[in-house]
Amino acid sequence: MTVVGDVMIGLGGLLMVLAGLGILRLPDVFSRMHAGTKAASLGLALILGGSALHMQQLPAVVKLLAALVFQFVTSPVAAHVIGRGAYVSGIPLWEGTLVDELAGLDPEDPSSPEPSD
Repeated sequence: MTVVGDVMIGLGGLLMVLAGLGILRLPDVFSRMHAGTKAASLGLALILGGSALHMQQLPAVVKLLAALVFQFVTSPVAAHVIGRGAYVSGIPLWEGTLVDELAGLDPEDPSSPEPSD
Protein backbone atom coordinates (compact mmCIF):
# COMPACT_ATOMS: atom_id res chain seq x y z
CA MET A 1 0.00 0.00 0.00
CA THR A 2 2.79 2.44 0.73
CA VAL A 3 4.19 2.15 -2.80
CA VAL A 4 0.80 2.98 -4.30
CA GLY A 5 0.44 5.87 -1.84
CA ASP A 6 3.90 7.16 -2.74
CA VAL A 7 3.13 7.01 -6.46
CA MET A 8 -0.17 8.83 -5.93
CA ILE A 9 1.48 11.57 -3.88
CA GLY A 10 4.25 11.92 -6.48
CA LEU A 11 1.78 12.16 -9.36
CA GLY A 12 -0.32 14.63 -7.39
CA GLY A 13 2.71 16.79 -6.76
CA LEU A 14 3.60 16.66 -10.44
CA LEU A 15 0.09 17.75 -11.40
CA MET A 16 0.30 20.63 -8.92
CA VAL A 17 3.57 21.76 -10.48
CA LEU A 18 2.01 21.53 -13.94
CA ALA A 19 -0.97 23.57 -12.71
CA GLY A 20 1.42 26.22 -11.46
CA LEU A 21 3.24 26.27 -14.78
CA GLY A 22 -0.10 26.56 -16.56
CA ILE A 23 -1.02 29.56 -14.45
CA LEU A 24 2.29 31.20 -15.34
CA ARG A 25 2.40 30.32 -19.04
CA LEU A 26 -1.18 30.35 -20.37
CA PRO A 27 -2.23 33.48 -22.29
CA ASP A 28 -5.38 34.79 -20.59
CA VAL A 29 -7.23 34.70 -17.30
CA PHE A 30 -9.76 32.15 -18.54
CA SER A 31 -7.11 29.62 -19.56
CA ARG A 32 -5.20 30.23 -16.34
CA MET A 33 -8.35 29.71 -14.35
CA HIS A 34 -8.87 26.36 -16.08
CA ALA A 35 -5.34 25.21 -15.29
CA GLY A 36 -5.60 26.39 -11.71
CA THR A 37 -8.81 24.52 -11.00
CA LYS A 38 -8.71 21.31 -13.03
CA ALA A 39 -5.10 20.19 -12.63
CA ALA A 40 -4.80 21.44 -9.07
CA SER A 41 -8.00 19.65 -8.01
CA LEU A 42 -6.86 16.36 -9.53
CA GLY A 43 -3.41 16.82 -8.01
CA LEU A 44 -4.91 17.44 -4.60
CA ALA A 45 -7.15 14.38 -4.99
CA LEU A 46 -4.12 12.21 -5.69
CA ILE A 47 -2.15 13.68 -2.78
CA LEU A 48 -5.04 13.22 -0.34
CA GLY A 49 -5.71 9.70 -1.65
CA GLY A 50 -2.06 8.76 -1.23
CA SER A 51 -2.07 10.23 2.26
CA ALA A 52 -5.17 8.22 3.13
CA LEU A 53 -3.43 5.03 1.98
CA HIS A 54 -0.47 5.85 4.22
CA MET A 55 -2.51 6.71 7.32
CA GLN A 56 -5.11 3.90 7.19
CA GLN A 57 -6.96 5.28 10.23
CA LEU A 58 -10.65 5.98 9.88
CA PRO A 59 -10.74 9.47 11.47
CA ALA A 60 -7.83 10.65 9.31
CA VAL A 61 -9.32 9.16 6.13
CA VAL A 62 -12.68 10.82 6.86
CA LYS A 63 -10.97 14.20 7.31
CA LEU A 64 -9.04 13.77 4.08
CA LEU A 65 -12.23 12.79 2.26
CA ALA A 66 -14.03 15.83 3.69
CA ALA A 67 -11.21 18.09 2.48
CA LEU A 68 -11.43 16.52 -0.98
CA VAL A 69 -15.20 16.97 -1.18
CA PHE A 70 -14.84 20.59 -0.04
CA GLN A 71 -12.22 21.18 -2.75
CA PHE A 72 -14.39 19.63 -5.48
CA VAL A 73 -17.41 21.69 -4.41
CA THR A 74 -15.71 25.06 -4.01
CA SER A 75 -13.22 25.01 -6.89
CA PRO A 76 -15.77 25.11 -9.75
CA VAL A 77 -17.76 27.81 -7.99
CA ALA A 78 -14.66 29.93 -7.47
CA ALA A 79 -13.62 29.45 -11.09
CA HIS A 80 -17.06 30.49 -12.30
CA VAL A 81 -17.04 33.64 -10.15
CA ILE A 82 -13.52 34.57 -11.26
CA GLY A 83 -14.37 33.98 -14.93
CA ARG A 84 -17.63 35.90 -14.72
CA GLY A 85 -15.96 38.79 -12.92
CA ALA A 86 -13.15 38.91 -15.47
CA TYR A 87 -15.59 38.87 -18.38
CA VAL A 88 -17.86 41.53 -16.88
CA SER A 89 -14.92 43.79 -16.08
CA GLY A 90 -13.80 43.65 -19.71
CA ILE A 91 -10.65 41.55 -19.47
CA PRO A 92 -9.80 40.79 -23.10
CA LEU A 93 -9.94 37.26 -24.43
CA TRP A 94 -6.87 35.67 -25.97
CA GLU A 95 -6.63 36.48 -29.70
CA GLY A 96 -6.74 32.76 -30.49
CA THR A 97 -10.16 32.35 -28.87
CA LEU A 98 -12.55 30.90 -31.45
CA VAL A 99 -15.96 31.33 -29.80
CA ASP A 100 -17.24 33.92 -27.34
CA GLU A 101 -20.56 32.50 -26.19
CA LEU A 102 -21.34 35.54 -24.05
CA ALA A 103 -20.83 38.09 -26.84
CA GLY A 104 -23.90 40.24 -27.38
CA LEU A 105 -25.42 39.38 -23.99
CA ASP A 106 -25.65 41.93 -21.21
CA PRO A 107 -23.94 40.27 -18.23
CA GLU A 108 -25.45 42.85 -15.85
CA ASP A 109 -29.05 42.20 -16.99
CA PRO A 110 -30.59 39.25 -15.10
CA SER A 111 -33.32 38.90 -17.74
CA SER A 112 -30.72 38.42 -20.48
CA PRO A 113 -30.93 34.87 -21.89
CA GLU A 114 -28.25 32.37 -21.00
CA PRO A 115 -25.95 31.28 -23.84
CA SER A 116 -26.97 28.07 -25.54
CA ASP A 117 -24.74 25.01 -25.55
